[in-house]
Amino acid sequence: MSVNEIIKKRKSIRKYEKGAVVTEEQIKTILEAGMLAPSACNSRPFQFIVVRNREKLEEIMKIHSYTQMLQTASLAIIVCADLNLQNEISEGYFPEDCGAVTENMLLQATELELGTCWCGVYPKEDKVASFSKLFNLPENIVPFNVIAVGKPAEEFGSRGFYEEEKVTWID
Repeated sequence: MSVNEIIKKRKSIRKYEKGAVVTEEQIKTILEAGMLAPSACNSRPFQFIVVRNREKLEEIMKIHSYTQMLQTASLAIIVCADLNLQNEISEGYFPEDCGAVTENMLLQATELELGTCWCGVYPKEDKVASFSKLFNLPENIVPFNVIAVGKPAEEFGSRGFYEEEKVTWID
């Protein structure tokens, strides 16, 4: 499948086959794709929390009302920014860096025929604080988002499309 086909196939999946197994190899492949994303000054200011524990997934759903798909998803990956890994040039660019990490992970999961749904945590201070407390994160680690992962129980298919009116050409 070409990159363009994977991009067109990816969509946010909110219904998963409950109890479906996502292998450790698949999880590591998804994480590696994230780690291959570009970052400001190659600072790589990211950390990951892989959550398969059902009790922790329930806690996430209590903290973040838009993560209810975790009821049937196999796991969640929390993308975090490590502020200590930024330098004077890359400081403040962690949202862009973590966004690139996340998109790589979503596309990799799609290629593996797994579904994902990205739910933002940062910059909502209450959610950042709640996730930090739940996972006992130090101050330099900022939870950026939660990605539900599992075997989809609904069809893939892009909701996006090309819109010429959103493009300005300067020749």
